[in-house]
Amino acid sequence: MAQIQITDNTSHKLTDDEQIARPDIERIANLPIGKLKLDDRPNLLVFPRDLNHYGDDISEGRIIELQGDQIITGNIMGFVGVNDTQIDIRSRFVREDENDYFLHYMLQRVFAINLFDIKHTTDKEQVFDFLLYLFPLFLQKALGQGLYKKYRRFEYNDANIRGPIDVSRHIRQNIPFRGTVAYSTREHSYDNEVTQLIRHTIEYIKTKAHGAHILSNNKETKEAVSQIVMATQTYNVRERQKVINQNLRPVRHPYFSAYTELQKICLQILRHESLKYGQEKDKVYGILFDGAWLWEEYLNSIFEEKHLDITHAKNKTEENGIALYENGKKSYYPDFYKAVEGDEQGEKSFVLDAKYKRLGSDVNNDGEDSPTLNRISICHDDLFQMITYMYVLPAKHCALLYPIEPNEKTNQNNKVIKSNSRKLLGYKGEICGYGLKIPVKDKMNEFREEMKGVEESLTESIKNILSNDSLHP
Repeated sequence: MAQIQITDNTSHKLTDDEQIARPDIERIANLPIGKLKLDDRPNLLVFPRDLNHYGDDISEGRIIELQGDQIITGNIMGFVGVNDTQIDIRSRFVREDENDYFLHYMLQRVFAINLFDIKHTTDKEQVFDFLLYLFPLFLQKALGQGLYKKYRRFEYNDANIRGPIDVSRHIRQNIPFRGTVAYSTREHSYDNEVTQLIRHTIEYIKTKAHGAHILSNNKETKEAVSQIVMATQTYNVRERQKVINQNLRPVRHPYFSAYTELQKICLQILRHESLKYGQEKDKVYGILFDGAWLWEEYLNSIFEEKHLDITHAKNKTEENGIALYENGKKSYYPDFYKAVEGDEQGEKSFVLDAKYKRLGSDVNNDGEDSPTLNRISICHDDLFQMITYMYVLPAKHCALLYPIEPNEKTNQNNKVIKSNSRKLLGYKGEICGYGLKIPVKDKMNEFREEMKGVEESLTESIKNILSNDSLHP
């Protein structure tokens, strides 16, 4: 069994021991995620599930690229297994052989899990933690469509005949005649194989470290768990494998569409051990997160928590888009923006663009964070996209928000480093960047406290923009 550990947005040269895994690596390398046929791989979960969730062409991205002996990674993080080969893609902000606090932290923020300390575990167990983080969100989303119900066949033996008589069973049970009749009915029931699968998952999570905490994290989660428990009165822990087998076929119901993803999460959790060590040929399994999507959602959680007056555009639901033409469809979706009514010159309006990928920031020779010398490298496509957003809104200001690694040359007291502004000709707008320094700590609680300071610093920077202070250093 080959285990390969790499980080996002980096390259990794295969060692001699890892070369044996090359046939497995080639099964997923250089292949766009959109061509992986995720519906045919129920044991491979990719988030966001809608690969064009916010207009970012995630479907064209690769899990990894293989060029000669080099594995090259992009924004995708998480864990993927191919047969006996296991590839762990961690965030680039983790130290070797340490827990990936940053990835855990973003997941916990985005999926609304109260933070707890992370004990050092194997990478496979950290992947299991990711599944646990996802369960409450998908449970609530599914129950938002109502408690799943379907027709079930029930057998009765009483005097209140409500269905066709089961002659053979009637003869076995009611001879000599006792005044009762054996019959069967088809009735809608909330106690079915799908809700039983959810119940088994709940009971299984309770047995894990922090499991009870995850299931009681907030009022909504506790109510959802109670609904499932009340609906599954016939729950029997010894029937877990039977229930799993009954759920191997995905739920296909137009009204209960959210249960399809919840069913996959439950199966991943309950079959965790068999997925890791099973002998199924050519299996592809795991859980992957697009870093760009996760970073954007993480920033949005900060803005909502701080009650900042910022619009978050959503391509999937066509919410808060901006129009390119007069009377045109709202089809362009900046990550974040503020459009002030009546601000025809765009002096009070701005665009914020979330960038997870490396932007290549530098500092001056003295090791200080100089606003005039600190620079970031923006590719032409990103630059032209931001200029388009600024022109159409209109907005004179644009800032990129991106994570950076602490460097011994940078001033460690600054939580957020501001790059120099780039002034545009013609329309006279300006673009700058705010780099959020991701701390390196030995414990999760220390990391969490440091991140709170980073978030406060970012909040103050955004408030300065909201108060119409210039983006100039």
